[in-house]
Amino acid sequence: MNILESFRNIFAIPDLRRRVLFTFGLLAIYRIGSHIPTPGLNATAFEEFFRSNAGGLLGFLDIFSGGALRRLSVFALGITPYITASIILQLLTVVWPFLEKLSKEGELGRRKITQYTRYGTVVLSVVQGSGIALWLWSTTAPSGLPLVLRDIGKIPFVMLAVLTLTTGTAFVMWLGEQITERGIGNGISLIIFAGIVAGFPTAVWQSLQQVQRGQMSLIVMAILTTFMVVVVGAIVLVERAQRRIPVQYAKRVVGRRVYGGQNTYLPLRVNTGGVIPIIFAVSIIQFPQYLASAFKADFMKRMAEQLAVGQPLYNLLYGAGIIFFCYFYISIIFNPTDTAENMRKYGGFIPGIRPGKATSDYIDTVLTRITLIGACYLVVVALIPEFLMMGFKVQSLPFIGPWLDAFLPNFITQGLGITFYFGGTSTLIVVGVAMDTVQQIESQLVMRNYEGFLKKGRIRGRRA
Repeated sequence: MNILESFRNIFAIPDLRRRVLFTFGLLAIYRIGSHIPTPGLNATAFEEFFRSNAGGLLGFLDIFSGGALRRLSVFALGITPYITASIILQLLTVVWPFLEKLSKEGELGRRKITQYTRYGTVVLSVVQGSGIALWLWSTTAPSGLPLVLRDIGKIPFVMLAVLTLTTGTAFVMWLGEQITERGIGNGISLIIFAGIVAGFPTAVWQSLQQVQRGQMSLIVMAILTTFMVVVVGAIVLVERAQRRIPVQYAKRVVGRRVYGGQNTYLPLRVNTGGVIPIIFAVSIIQFPQYLASAFKADFMKRMAEQLAVGQPLYNLLYGAGIIFFCYFYISIIFNPTDTAENMRKYGGFIPGIRPGKATSDYIDTVLTRITLIGACYLVVVALIPEFLMMGFKVQSLPFIGPWLDAFLPNFITQGLGITFYFGGTSTLIVVGVAMDTVQQIESQLVMRNYEGFLKKGRIRGRRA
């Protein structure tokens, strides 16, 4: 009843009600646009081609687009170019003094960087749209049907496809910004969230049909449900986890006023990189498969086979890539030296630690340790769903592979055959965005003296 009362409170506040309805309305527009196909596409041939290649990077990206990539709709590129442009701008902020100066100019600098991100999004959309259009024209389905209707010329199709896909991405970017400004929650994150959860009812229905047809036993269904609950609980626990370093500020007397003297803490999140390390790792590890399909070389083909999902080399490089990008990303967005200097400038210090370099080294040591824990957590979240679906193919290991394949149980080498729609990456995004959105709604309710969703404590979002 408390939850129902909280939902009733949301619609009892006029401003909050308008924000929620505005958010739902724009998300509905996004879902409608995901079903409008790109002109000139042979839908039957493309669906056949996608089914034969859905296990790789195409299937991974299609989850984030909410099925728009499978249909190659006007929103097929989704919000991916915007995310890529944002990451590029973040990296350039560290190495380019001009952007670094802008980032320190407050609201005006933030607006300029946002504008540059929009320009970068359009440029990346044109480049990606051109590549997709040329690839569509030169590719055929397994049955030999061309993916593009040949009654229109190559140049007109490429120009039309680039214009359509670029416009669709720009419109999705605008929808996300409008949700952030006038709705509730982060618009870009909610668009990704909507794309992922849009396929959840279909996945549940397909699982129930498998149980009815005898393709999945009730025991396996119970294991799947239990696994989903445990993974979601673990993600909530780790995403809220922080290492709080105590900080004290010395008292300062300015005129007749006394400043400082309070005790606070420096919060360091266990998983600072979020889902970005997984996206980087899976993009790089899938790249040889596209080289193999493009060049048709035997060497590239053998490499692509070793890097297929479930192979030992894939699991090893995937896990190592996630750990590497966790440390790489935290080194980009967090500078212990600057943090220690700002603390010293305002009279702050860590008890028992000298200000300056000693404080910087201490923060760096703590950050290194908790980042390792967060990286291992991401590796487990990313690999467990793949293990349930197809297991670990140890038979391809040299020397000991055949022995391990005969010794280990079938559920390790072959998996449980579970069709797990929510992979580790998508589950991480869904849970994280849900936590952020609930935290914002909770803040709005409490600010207006309404009872929120939680009575004993306030939920902390991922950026708390």
